[in-house]
Amino acid sequence: MWNKNRITDLLGIEYPIFQGPFGGGLSTVELTSTVSNLGGLGGFGAYTSSPDEIYEIDKQIKLKTDKPYNLNLWVNDHDIIDQEYTENQYKKTVEIFKPYYDNLNVEVPALPPSFESRFQNQLQVVFDIKPKVFSFMFGLLDQDIIERLKNQGTIVVGNATTLDEAIALENIGVDVIVASGFESGGHRPSFLDKAELSTTGTFALIQLVKDKVKTPIVAAGGIANGRGIAAAMTLGAEAAQIGTAFLATEESGALPIHKEFLFSDAAKSTTLSRAYTGRLGRGITTEITRKLLTATGQTLPFPLQTTFISSMRKAALEQKKHELVFFWSGQIAPILKHKKASTLMKSLIEDASEILNK
Repeated sequence: MWNKNRITDLLGIEYPIFQGPFGGGLSTVELTSTVSNLGGLGGFGAYTSSPDEIYEIDKQIKLKTDKPYNLNLWVNDHDIIDQEYTENQYKKTVEIFKPYYDNLNVEVPALPPSFESRFQNQLQVVFDIKPKVFSFMFGLLDQDIIERLKNQGTIVVGNATTLDEAIALENIGVDVIVASGFESGGHRPSFLDKAELSTTGTFALIQLVKDKVKTPIVAAGGIANGRGIAAAMTLGAEAAQIGTAFLATEESGALPIHKEFLFSDAAKSTTLSRAYTGRLGRGITTEITRKLLTATGQTLPFPLQTTFISSMRKAALEQKKHELVFFWSGQIAPILKHKKASTLMKSLIEDASEILNK
């Protein structure tokens, strides 16, 4: 049976289907629990959440499901070098973004306050709540942390965008590796080299990693239906992670206009850009990302760019100037069909079963 392998056995799930753990308020308790209850692995991206919020999220998810779910955090949660560098970048950022603020009749914000890493405090919560599955992005964990997590019964999942990253993750002892291809929506979780230089496509990445790494692989990027799952597993993945298709469902935390864009002709074109957060991420091509495609050196370090842009994004949404908003999306969005997570999940299972059980 296609749905019985090392990953399903290890995680105790019925189907090797992961829901992408979205950050920035896009994950919800409802979406996570729905996917887990239907036999997959729901995911909750908590990198923007405080420790108290993570305790509450975990409590709410466990009220809705007794199945495993994946709690996701970012090891490296900021790109700030020093104050002088940040101040110099701020001047460049103001210069390039001022016309957009003027267009919206909004005052250009001051330099955002410095940012203190949350990760160590968030990690303590993981040791306290002992989730069945913990995944991390943007870096490596110390091997002693991996061992502590495993000793408490938590399965540890790392995210790679290149073969070298996958090898590094295997070397520290993760249980599962998510191979995140160039097609994926949202942030590129690269950590060994610049994200712009870590752009291997999903199906090439699966084969490269499978050839060199023994750890079970989850394919992520460019997968939104059973055919995609079947293709990924034929190439050597033992599970598929679905992001954009779940982001477009009613249960996700995405704004209604965001979901509308995902089902529109606009989704035919996506762009990798640093313009909205300071880290490279894929979203639907709009005027602002088209014009700022080469603005790599003219944004604030992550996450200060997110703070800087927030008033502009809010005004653009209020004024319905959607060409000035960046909506996260993977390249696969034009084939999306389902608006309910349960319907999508059932379709993924049925279609993959039909192809892989032949």
